[in-house]
Amino acid sequence: MSEGIVTASYVGATILFILALGGLSNQETARRGNLFGMIGMAVALIATMSAVTANLEILVGGLLIGATIGLILAKRVQMTQMPELVAMLHSLVGLAAVLVGYANFMDPERLQHFAGVELTIHDVETYIGILIGAITLSGSIIAFGKLSGKIGGNPMLMPGRHWFNLGLLLASIWYCIEFVDQSAAGGGLTPLLIMTGIALLFGVHMVMAIGGADMPVVVSMLNSYSGWAASATGFMLSNDLLIVTGALVGSSGAILSYIMCRAMNRKFISVIAGGFGTTSGGGSSASVEEQGEVIALQAPEVAALLLESKEVMIIPGYGMAVAQAQHIVNEITKTLKGKKINVRFGIHPVAGRMPGHMNVLLAEAKVPYDIVFEMDEINDDFPNIDVSIVIGANDIVNPSAQTDPDSPIAGMPVMEPWKGKTTIVLKRGMSTGYAGVQNPLFFKENTRMLFGDAKESLGKLVSELSS
Repeated sequence: MSEGIVTASYVGATILFILALGGLSNQETARRGNLFGMIGMAVALIATMSAVTANLEILVGGLLIGATIGLILAKRVQMTQMPELVAMLHSLVGLAAVLVGYANFMDPERLQHFAGVELTIHDVETYIGILIGAITLSGSIIAFGKLSGKIGGNPMLMPGRHWFNLGLLLASIWYCIEFVDQSAAGGGLTPLLIMTGIALLFGVHMVMAIGGADMPVVVSMLNSYSGWAASATGFMLSNDLLIVTGALVGSSGAILSYIMCRAMNRKFISVIAGGFGTTSGGGSSASVEEQGEVIALQAPEVAALLLESKEVMIIPGYGMAVAQAQHIVNEITKTLKGKKINVRFGIHPVAGRMPGHMNVLLAEAKVPYDIVFEMDEINDDFPNIDVSIVIGANDIVNPSAQTDPDSPIAGMPVMEPWKGKTTIVLKRGMSTGYAGVQNPLFFKENTRMLFGDAKESLGKLVSELSS
């Protein structure tokens, strides 16, 4: 394939990627957006492979292995595991950037192709690519551990952590200067290795300092980092498509992180800095203790409350996703609507630990888009709601975010079902949410608990409503 055709293919792939991002901005066009992205990536891969003149069989073999692994993972992974899968994929992007950077540095013909200012620029590109890649690699692994429960969700706050981060940054700048100086003389491996170690340490420290309630923001931020790492790799390889694609991923990830920070009342710079501004207390002692008695109901009693109501709000959470109860929720919705009861859904920005997670699940169950509302659209309506049904949610409906300044979720906007007449909470037990704090909502006078597996409880509720 000629260079002109390859360039044209890259331009076409870039346009498809932009269309993909546009499609993903709306639930109704998300499927089309994913299709554009897949076609764009296929075009990019074919065009890139056509330009390879040596070791093509190795490249094809690697692609087949990677595609097989990706296909197996895609089929096996549950929707509830998507956030940790995304985090792990980000780590692979970071690892790729590190490996490509080192391979580029160790190219025996590097000093023949670059000299003077060009060599300096190329070395800085290599250094930055490895730096961002290493931070993304270690940070994503820690994020995966926290999301999967293998690492505790509480923030690890070292004394003087901000000075420690500043020291790591200054050390990285110093070793960059050393690397550039030594590279011109044929050296530079030692400062590059030291910087890689520093970057890996910074990635670990940065994510460990962030609490579980803020992990969705972290995943989005790491997505941005992976994009910038890919873009830096594109500069190293002089690959225009990789530069543009990486910049698209990096900028869109940064914008999403900013939007999420605003939605959760967090400062963008604080999250990037790794827990900057987080209190060391990790919540008051009372936050993990029961705060009174709860009132438990059975399915027939819950059904009676629903049938007596006119306005019902359903608030899905991570528990609904784990139980895969979205289809039964849709059945309840249809049943109540058939009885002239107005049913709406309230979606918190980070319900399910990843933006849009609940929306995808509800769309999968064919819940109408026009009855699904975001938190900002629906929160003011709770005083007019007769019954709110909270399905497996904890932190996103926790009033302590507004009342307890020492809580790990202090200041985070939450859904406010306690302002309605009655709240029904579906949970397996009285365990705390991902942030590790107890929820005062469960102990309020107008709250009733329906204990058990969400899918089983909702199944019984459907039977009672239909009888």
